[in-house]
Amino acid sequence: MAVTASTWQPLRGDKRWAYLTRARTIRVASTDADGGIYLSPLWLVVHDKKIYLPIDAGSRHAANAAAGRPLSALVDLGEEYATVSGVRITGSLREVTDAALAATIADLVLDKYFHVGHPFLEQYLEFGDVAGRGYWELVADRMIGW
Repeated sequence: MAVTASTWQPLRGDKRWAYLTRARTIRVASTDADGGIYLSPLWLVVHDKKIYLPIDAGSRHAANAAAGRPLSALVDLGEEYATVSGVRITGSLREVTDAALAATIADLVLDKYFHVGHPFLEQYLEFGDVAGRGYWELVADRMIGW
């Protein structure tokens, strides 16, 4: 068996969830209808050991998820050997339709990415209203951390 970072120094269990909770960016790659890959960095929050993403209605990720196309994601940190870590995820997206859960996730996003008096908070909220921002759960089929 080949030795990899995920087998040598695995990131699992509560440590993985703490890592994902602190992370500020997730890189999501979904498959377009023509087979091409659509890749973009997104924000994420963790609630009850589930990953949630704010996604605007016009997003290709939302369209790809609705069509049931494959998805992969990566959360990573570090710029040199001693500090590199990450979690690779394969799975799917499921739209959050419960209004109370969506409100909780929205509050988590605001708490994580904005502070009182933040200069772009109002723009973020207004654009979300116009763009039909919703919340999607990243349902992991597999997670590998190192």
